[in-house]
Amino acid sequence: MSERRYGWVMVALGALMTCIAVGAMFSLAVFLRPITESTGWSTTAVSGAMTLNFLAMGAAGFGWGALSDRIGPRPVVLAGAILLGLGLFLASRAQSVLAFQLSFGLLVGIAVGSFFSPMIAAVMGWISERRGLAVALVSVGVGVAPMTMSPFAAWLITQMDWRAAQMVIAVLVWATLVPAALFVRRPPVASAVEQGVPEQSSMKLRDAFLSAPFVVLALTFFACCAAHAGPIFHTVTYAMTCGIAPLAAVTVYSVEGLAGLGGRLALGVAADRLGVKRVLIAGLVIQALAAFAFISASRLGEFYAVAATFGFAYGGVMPLYAVLAREYFGQRILGAVFGAAAMVSSLGMAIGPAIGGWIFDTFGQYTWMYVYSGAIGLGAVAIALAFPPFPRAARALSPAAA
Repeated sequence: MSERRYGWVMVALGALMTCIAVGAMFSLAVFLRPITESTGWSTTAVSGAMTLNFLAMGAAGFGWGALSDRIGPRPVVLAGAILLGLGLFLASRAQSVLAFQLSFGLLVGIAVGSFFSPMIAAVMGWISERRGLAVALVSVGVGVAPMTMSPFAAWLITQMDWRAAQMVIAVLVWATLVPAALFVRRPPVASAVEQGVPEQSSMKLRDAFLSAPFVVLALTFFACCAAHAGPIFHTVTYAMTCGIAPLAAVTVYSVEGLAGLGGRLALGVAADRLGVKRVLIAGLVIQALAAFAFISASRLGEFYAVAATFGFAYGGVMPLYAVLAREYFGQRILGAVFGAAAMVSSLGMAIGPAIGGWIFDTFGQYTWMYVYSGAIGLGAVAIALAFPPFPRAARALSPAAA
């Protein structure tokens, strides 16, 4: 198979892996109420596992990304697949909230961090044209997860208790991700000119991390994730508190994921044609306004409308950060640079579920969580406006750099 064709095979593998891995992690949103009702653990305590997920995923993502730059993505994602199934298995057997937080929060988070940054970096090494679309397609798995893994988890809970349901998901992870990892290949070596950023090819990681493009990239990524993390995790529970039946509430999450799928494709194509920075800023504006709009939602149709807009926006902007990292820093250190930016963003993802759980436990409602999310979203817009121009060579060779 030609290199160009196998690049799109890598895209498909990346989409499958992110769907299963992220879907398994975010199944905690579906398990939240059954776990608290079965164990007596507080919403804040169980939500804390998701906080640990994002902290561990971010820190590990940087390490996994740097490791994949050195040894290639296959051993990285293979190790992640094994660890992910193990974390879910141990969480299903946890007898204390601490044991659950360490297994589902720490171990699962470390495992999930092995997929996104290494696979994104690998795909961008394989694909020389339409990188915005390619990265968007890899991240499509994140959008498909709420339409597949979440309904599957909800169905499992209707058939068995949460522990058995989580065990089934662990087995599914091993059965799908371990074989898929064996087909992952390291990208072919490209010349500096083909990479499109020759003046960056010798940049050291320390210099990259101290540069203005990285600082703006990381801070925008952080604020963006802080804005959408709480609504993503708590909207199903919020819909239930508004009187919507559990299975119907889960469909709100699925609508959000479906819209995110469309957003990834639409904004990925738009970034290739209109320029990645201006498309990112437009998506961030929509995300912030949609977060505020959740406050007025109370009926199922209203939840669908707001969730579709919100999902389209946050789903669409997420792949664009990898494209920005590639345009600023090139391919050679992309895994480490994007992994580091993702690590910073994971701090934003980590605080969202915890703050949302604390707000609900304290005030008995989620209104102030959505106010907070919308305000942070507007902050992300302000930071993104500070992106400096792309390097001259990248601007000349890549339409996405316009």
